[in-house]
Amino acid sequence: MSGNKHSYAILKTPKGKTLVGVGPFKELEECPHTGVAFYKNNFALDEARPWKVPQEVFELSASDFAQFKKPSIEWQELLPDGFTGVFSEINEAIHRGVVEKSVPVATEFGKLAKGDMLGLLRDLHHAGENFYSYAWVDGDDGFCGYTPELLFHLRKGRFKTMALAGTARSDERSIFAFDEKEIREHEYVAQTLVANLSDIGMVKRSDRQIMDLGNLVHFHTPIEIFMYGDHSIDFLLRKMHPTPALGPLPRTAETLKLLHDWRNRLHAPVHFGAPFGVYDHGEFHAVVTIRGAYWKGETVAVPSGCGVIEASRLTNEWRELGLKRNAVKASFGI
Repeated sequence: MSGNKHSYAILKTPKGKTLVGVGPFKELEECPHTGVAFYKNNFALDEARPWKVPQEVFELSASDFAQFKKPSIEWQELLPDGFTGVFSEINEAIHRGVVEKSVPVATEFGKLAKGDMLGLLRDLHHAGENFYSYAWVDGDDGFCGYTPELLFHLRKGRFKTMALAGTARSDERSIFAFDEKEIREHEYVAQTLVANLSDIGMVKRSDRQIMDLGNLVHFHTPIEIFMYGDHSIDFLLRKMHPTPALGPLPRTAETLKLLHDWRNRLHAPVHFGAPFGVYDHGEFHAVVTIRGAYWKGETVAVPSGCGVIEASRLTNEWRELGLKRNAVKASFGI
């Protein structure tokens, strides 16, 4: 490896290779027309120059980052008080007809006790079949994870995305397939995506499936669009984000403002759930940055979100949030 070891962008592509961009990065307002550029923005999509052109690009191997010792984290207990209040406010908004669904985030914090946060990057090349590994490092700040959620992939007018919503433990898979609440939450997401994308092309929705992620299972519906014409990648990113799986339904200025307020009050990292992608010589691939760890200096955060609809129950959602965070910590060995 060469370059500045404290400036990296990493993303696994659908072809199975994991690209590493090394900084310092040239920052652009819009996607370049040639070469390779990574896309990194926050959840509000208000970073002025989200396109990052690396000094060097290579494919991640097992030896990269092997010199960094994995971190040991001292975790703080996450109390339910803040989440309980937000959950109540979402329920009230549902009953008033303001939203049908929203996605609060609970964040568990810890402190780096020993090791190096760059040690989390050591195993990114081992991402399983249903995961996209991703990372962004800028000095002592960064984030990385293994997300199962594709935002979209664009190649020669073919646009692929997915609906990913509804969660259970893997040992509950057989009953999960018939869980009306989880099916309803998933259908909110899938149907909204199909409706939102029908103006840019012919939409093909596949059957709902169960995605097995080891500790957890999710409902998963592949969606493909054969586009009518050309649209800029920046336009498509704003059209897609936040997806119904991470954002409110309906998605309006009012419901987005409520979501941002709830996320801020629950201390969600600004990049959690945001798009992260790579433009590679005419092809673009972006994921949703969930199932990850976020750090600033010695402060480490592991957030998790859950879809709240009218049928949601507080104890079940709190349990789901914990399952997701524990799956993240287990994947990193922290």
